[in-house]
Amino acid sequence: MDDTRKRKPERSSEQVGNKKAKKQWQTPKKNFSSAPSINPGDAGIWATCDMHKEGLCTVELRDIFNEYASLIYGNATGSDAAIAHDDPLASEDIEAEIKKEVQGIRDSKVEELFTPVKIDVQCVLFFKTREPVEPVSFVHRICSDAINKATAKKTRHLKRLTPMTRMGKAAEKSLEEVAKAVLAPVFHRDGVPAQKFAIRTTIRNNHAMKRDDIIKRVADLVGEPHTVDLKNYDQLILVDVYRNILGMSIVGSDFEKLKRFNVAEIYEPTPTKGNFEDDLTAKMSPIIPTSHQFDR
Repeated sequence: MDDTRKRKPERSSEQVGNKKAKKQWQTPKKNFSSAPSINPGDAGIWATCDMHKEGLCTVELRDIFNEYASLIYGNATGSDAAIAHDDPLASEDIEAEIKKEVQGIRDSKVEELFTPVKIDVQCVLFFKTREPVEPVSFVHRICSDAINKATAKKTRHLKRLTPMTRMGKAAEKSLEEVAKAVLAPVFHRDGVPAQKFAIRTTIRNNHAMKRDDIIKRVADLVGEPHTVDLKNYDQLILVDVYRNILGMSIVGSDFEKLKRFNVAEIYEPTPTKGNFEDDLTAKMSPIIPTSHQFDR
């Protein structure tokens, strides 16, 4: 048989290797490490909510926080910036309109004051804050308005808010660093009079840090001439530990009056034993006819 047909040139091993290499090339995976996280030095607000309602509560809180931020800080939030460009006296030519639209887009990209951070603890949320938001006074305003009936209830799933002035790692060294930064403006400024204080801790999903150790160390850092008074304190130091995260803040003497910042309790108080019994008695009391009802 005449072998006159053309044969395909044989590929070298190097060419084969190159082809395989091209087939194996893949698009690099996206890096998701930029997801919001809590870092030492951050400030923010813890929130607790109904079980399995973390997502819904996050949406509720974002709306409430942004509303109060606009009310308290005004155009510092960036939310009023776009409104400032809607000048009715401005030129209405095409170029001016384009500039307005571009500026509006830029304003919408202003960094948010409140950034939700995913926490793998059931019924617990965290919002990282940035200046000019001061977590303690911000939460105090929300709860004060609630208890004074200045605002109607706007959440279904929120329980308690806990402001954190400074965050750190849940470790002994970090506790000391955070405490020094938080305590100094309240207890250690020149001319500060002696104050009575108490310390309240919350620890979840952490077995390394002990409540008594935290209280003793923080009390030592407060130091003299300040004294401990668990009931009639001037300042209450809050220390919250969630897993490997620690936060601290200082709230005032009206903390109990504001239901420990429990928003749900402010709007819908749990009946006390005495009130509950009075209500129950009123509902069960028989109707006693007056004397004229017997008159014929």
